[in-house]
Order: sequence, then C-alpha cells, then structure tokens
Amino acid sequence: MNAFTTAAGAAVDVDFRTWATFAVIVLALALYATERLSIEVTSIGVICFLLIFFQFFPEVGPDGANRLDAIHLIDGFSNPALITVLALLVIGHGMVRTGALEYGARLISRVGRGRYWPSVTVVLVTVVVVSAFLNNIPVVVIFIPILQMLSERMGHPAGKIMMGLSFVAVLGGSTTLIGSGSNLLVSGALRQAGEVPFGFFDFTVPGLVLAAVGLAYVLLVAPRLLPDRESLASRIMARGHKYFLAQIAVDEKSPLVGMQAVGGVLSGLKDARLRMIIRGDRALRPPYHHLVVEAGDVVVLAASRDALARAEAIKPGMLETGATDGVELETETERMLAEVMVVPASSLRGQFIGRAGFQRRTRCIVLGIQRRAHMFRSQIGHIPLREGDVLLMQGHPDDIAALRNERDVVVLEGSSEELPALHHAASAGTIFLAVVAAAATGTLPIVGAALTGAVAMVATGVLNVAQAARALDSRILTMIPATLAMGLALQETDGAAFLAHGLISLVQGAGPAVVLSGFFLIAAALANVISSNACAVLFTPIAVGLAREIGVDAHVFATAVVLAANCAFATPIGYQTNLLVMGPGHYRFGDFPKVGMPLVVILWGVFSLFAPLYWDL
Repeated sequence: MNAFTTAAGAAVDVDFRTWATFAVIVLALALYATERLSIEVTSIGVICFLLIFFQFFPEVGPDGANRLDAIHLIDGFSNPALITVLALLVIGHGMVRTGALEYGARLISRVGRGRYWPSVTVVLVTVVVVSAFLNNIPVVVIFIPILQMLSERMGHPAGKIMMGLSFVAVLGGSTTLIGSGSNLLVSGALRQAGEVPFGFFDFTVPGLVLAAVGLAYVLLVAPRLLPDRESLASRIMARGHKYFLAQIAVDEKSPLVGMQAVGGVLSGLKDARLRMIIRGDRALRPPYHHLVVEAGDVVVLAASRDALARAEAIKPGMLETGATDGVELETETERMLAEVMVVPASSLRGQFIGRAGFQRRTRCIVLGIQRRAHMFRSQIGHIPLREGDVLLMQGHPDDIAALRNERDVVVLEGSSEELPALHHAASAGTIFLAVVAAAATGTLPIVGAALTGAVAMVATGVLNVAQAARALDSRILTMIPATLAMGLALQETDGAAFLAHGLISLVQGAGPAVVLSGFFLIAAALANVISSNACAVLFTPIAVGLAREIGVDAHVFATAVVLAANCAFATPIGYQTNLLVMGPGHYRFGDFPKVGMPLVVILWGVFSLFAPLYWDL
C-alpha cells in the first residue's frame, strides 16, 4: 500500500485495487478511442471486469460492507442521467418525425438571410444565452432538431456543427450559478468549507470570456476538424444524385404562388430545374423572362429526391402526376417514400403511368420518374415506361412494404423513408414544450419530465413503440453505466483523490498565477474522465486548501473549478450533452478528443492569461 499526503495534511492510501482501476480506465479509453471493439462490447466488458474483480477483492467500508459490490456497480443502469438522456432522445425523434420545428428552422433561416453559417451563428448565440439560465440538457434537446432541419434544408452535414452545439451549451452554462449542476455543487462545497457561497453572477465575466472564445472555435475551427460523415441511409439516398421528373399542381394556397421563374430556376425551390409550366392550353418552356407562377398552373420540374420530399412534407398532396389511377392518399396518416425500378420483362414496359393500373393495384402514387441520361420535357402521364426506369413512390408504410412482392418492379435497397407526420406536429410540440417548462421551472425533476414526455409521445400516437425504440442509442445505453461504474471505482479506491493531489503537488511552491493555471488544467483533464459533477465535488476542497495556503481568495480557485469542470469536451463521457449529439452528428468516440482536446488547451491558455489580470494575481 502507498500513502500520499495532501497539502492539507490528509493521507490518501492506495493499493492494488487503485492501480487495477487505473488500468481498466486506461484500457477502456483506448478501446473507445480506437473502436477495435464496439463501444457496446467495451462498456459491458468493463462492467463485467469490475463486478468480478471487486467480488474477489472487495473495497470494504467502515461499516464492513463492500462499497463496490454488484448493486453499486450496475446502479448506472437506473441512474437518472441515463434515463433522462434516453427519454430525451425519444422526444427529439418525435419532434423530428413530425416536422414540428420546420417553422423554427425557416424563421432562423430568414434571420440568417438564407445562408447556413449566419443561421447557425444565430442558433449558437441563442444557445449560449439560454444555457446560462436553463439546464443544458433541455437546451441541447431543443436545438438538435432545429440544427438538423437547417442542415437538411441548406445541404450541409449536421455532423459539422452538432458537437459545437454541445460545447457552447456547456460554456453558456458556466456563466451563472444556475447554468449547470456542477456550479451549484461548487457553491455548496464552498459553504461546507466555511467560505461564502457564490452569488448568481460572481463568475459571469470569466465565464463569458471562455464562452466567446469557445463560440469562435466552434464556428471557425471545429468544422474543419470534423469529418464529413453522414449516416449510411443518407449516403445511400444521395448516391448517384438522381433527379426525378415531377409535377406540382399549383392551387391558391400553394407556396409556389408568386415565385418567379428566371431561366430554368424557380426562386425559393432548392435543387430543382424547371422543365415546363402548363398554363391553360399553353406549355411554357425555358428560357423564362421573369415569369411568375400563378394559381392553376401545373409546374413540371426535375428535382432531387430530397427536394420532392421537402415539398411533400410541407404541403401533403402538393406533388401529383395528373395520372394517379384515381388513387388518393390520406394526408393525415403515416406516409413513406420509396424508389422502385421497372424490371426486364415487366408488364409495365410501354405503359403510361395513369393507364397501367399499377398505382390502383399497389395503392401507392408515383411522384416522379427518373431515366438515366435522359432529360424529359413532357408531363409524367405522357411518358411510356421502360425497363430500368426508377419511380419515386409514396404510400402507407404497409403498402410500401408490399411493393417487395410486386413482380413488375424491384424496391431499391435502402430507399424507403418516412415522411414527416405533420398531423401529429401540434401534439409533439405541446409535449415538448411541457417537458421543457416542467424541467426549467422545477415543477418536475428533469428525469421525471423527460420520461413522462417520452411516454406521452407514444400514448398520443406521435411515435409507435418500434419508432421510439429506434430512437434509443445502444452506445449511450451501455456507455453511461460503464463510465459511472469506473468513476465510482476511482473514487471509492481513493484513486481520484490520489491522482488529483499528486498532480496538484507539481505546481505547489510556484506563484499564484502559475498554481491557478496548473490547477485549472488538471481539473479540466480529470473532468473528461470522472464527469463534471464529480470533478466539482473532488476539487473544491482542494481549491479552498490551496487558496488558503498561498493567501489568495478562495473564490478565485473555486471559479477555476467551475470553469474547468465545464471543460469536459475531450470525451463524449465527460458531459451528458456530448452523448446526446453523438447519434445526430454520426460521431465516433475518437472525434471528441480530436476536436475537444484543442479547445480545452485553448481555454486553459485564455484562462491563464485572463485570470491574473482580472484578479490582480
């Protein structure tokens, strides 16, 4: 057994259990970073090792009980943090699926004048301000689907900015006393140490300095470091950049009314090229000289699948071929898109869409047609089908699934996609706002509000059970309990105290500014391993002891704890919001140290330069 004496004179004893805990944490972080094994396998493997090891080598407490028995080590599976994150994923999926935030995305787009990065800047500045007064988790949950919508609408990968959303929310939360739970823990620990607790805005100025630097980093540097990684489904959808011939019947309420046609482009309709506008008995073809779309027109265009999906999501029934075999889809029901290809020897060869009986038989409507290396300049109903033609079809999920049994077509693998269930948007929005209000006002604890909201999403039909289950992320489900178990083992074996005090001893004896700088860096590094809350509890007593020893106001070092504990950017396990954005951003474990570690170093440097000037050290 080794003993280490702290600056306060307390002895910290470590033995082989501590070193075994250090070893398993280092191994787990290495496996997470390299992904030689899946995150799920690594996480469960860590828990299994700790269960077996501490069963045979128990960590016995003063009461004679094993403080690291199975009950304690697997307690993470019932931890409120895990339940909260999973429930919020379900709520977020409900918001995305119903398109409930489309209006918010359009509003932000208008503020940003239709440009992506100005719009994103508006979002992130708003997040910094709101996070100062609300818990970071609901703030991130609010803005994840908004950024997803903006990225989709403007053709940018969401992964370039999702990690930044988490980072600026955490930095915004470090500007006021109630911005983060770890802030309140530090203030409470100050009171226990006999110091005056923090006031509401006591560390707002240094917090804002770090938040401003972090915001600039997220906007200017982080997107260059993050890979352009999309989901497998997105890559399949985008493959080939197919454009479909489609028709839009323009009625009085159509968003196309008043749009101007210049050349072959229709203002306000992204990823689409005009082929023809049918007005009465006339067929108007490019080039157009500032022609304005009127109610009653039929617009024939070549558009990407995403553009057609957006149009159909915004106004169900907007797309029509004029030849649907009398098939009408209910707009207030589940709808899906899928691509099918006309096979050789198909009975559809040479047939016109509206006369083949195919749509009536399948109860699915053809929205568009694509023929490789051929540009159509006629209406869909006037085009005879050929083998190899790809049809974009819309129908009820059961009918889309039944297309796999059709002999005349083959469903292209990976092409099925749910359309937003707009008829549930009001329900989803109401549930979402109720959850945020209940959590923000303290009417319910966050875990209670989130879990109730997730259940309400299913109970009201916004999501079915299968859809809710698909929203859950198995990496989060296993990683949070594993990291909580490692953190518990590190604390109970005195490993955390040993490491913290050992590192602090390296900067003792130097000037106040150097000690404060080194203290910040050490606390920030450990916050990425043992969580920000554990860091706050562990380092505040050390901060008070150091401050008293060198004759500096304890609030200076306590502020360093607040800011350092909120620098948990280098791993996804450091802060819950990092785990929230892993799925939407399609991130791997290694993406976080690649982007987050430079940010931690930059913030440390800024704090080290700013603190001596601000506190006159």
